[in-house]
Amino acid sequence: MADLTLEDIAKQAGVSRSTVSRVVNNHPNVSDKVRKRVLEVIESTGYHPNIAARTLASQRSMMIGLVVPRSVSSFFTDPYLPHLTQGIAKRCNQHNYTLGLFLVGTKEDEEKILPRVSRSGLFDGVLVQAGHRGDQVIDRLVQSTIPLVMVGRPFNPEGISYIDVDNIEGAFKAVDHLIQLGYQRIGTITGITKSTVGVDRLEGYRKALTERGRVVDDTLVEEGVFTEEGGYHAMQRLLPAKPDAIFAASDIMAVGAIRAAQEADLRIPDDIAFVGFDDIPLANHRYPKLTTIRQPVYQFGFSAVETLIDLIENGKEPTRHVMMGTELIIRDTCGASRRK
Repeated sequence: MADLTLEDIAKQAGVSRSTVSRVVNNHPNVSDKVRKRVLEVIESTGYHPNIAARTLASQRSMMIGLVVPRSVSSFFTDPYLPHLTQGIAKRCNQHNYTLGLFLVGTKEDEEKILPRVSRSGLFDGVLVQAGHRGDQVIDRLVQSTIPLVMVGRPFNPEGISYIDVDNIEGAFKAVDHLIQLGYQRIGTITGITKSTVGVDRLEGYRKALTERGRVVDDTLVEEGVFTEEGGYHAMQRLLPAKPDAIFAASDIMAVGAIRAAQEADLRIPDDIAFVGFDDIPLANHRYPKLTTIRQPVYQFGFSAVETLIDLIENGKEPTRHVMMGTELIIRDTCGASRRK
């Protein structure tokens, strides 16, 4: 089986060699019927493309780098990042790219890893998870010549391709939902305010209150840094302000905040309601189930890879800016079923 060629597969499938090549490289210009027939032959014969030969012919490494400006511990404790990485890895596999993951949590990591990532010829392109304002990791990669896509909008998007969800719209939907349910003292636990996602979700919170004729009360705003413990401590600081509802800018912060509220003998949603953001699996597998803003994290990873491959194959100009939508998922913690 190892000696099979494209011509062998083409003959068995009754198509041309070029058609088999398009199927192997996941090109779109193949009918579903023909693609299915070719893939069935490939599966039945155990054929594997000669990646080394394809790499030499195309002068590509067929490798993509994913750089996450986080420590190893924070990467595995934040459910969002592993879920995103799964989507990225699956799409890389489908396009026959190898994915290299780099966690840059310290200055030492930065000095060791960045020269390897940006070295000419090692990677065909790089995905970078958005970090904080002034993040040197991002600045140095942007200055290199390698095709690059930011996963999350950068503070200065000029000349940078990126993919993001509409965080302002998503946060607006969360807070507007609480307003429509009649809650009066709606607080928020923000993400890191040195990140665009933290800034945008706070802006969506403020926008919803303002457009619905509410006053923004800064005593109802606390930062939770996108961690469960951050959400827990932020909720403890908010309790004296007596909020009757909370928009937490991530599900994991909402989990921490709910724990703090329950420890204060508050019933959810009778005494205080919650809406999160992300719709990680935990949101639907705990009690009470978390009302949240769903962002398509897995599909987000798919689209990031597609955008990067577009840059690799068609050039970095013009830059690509891809925005994906969000959806309000109503469950138990907002009290919607009790307020109808």
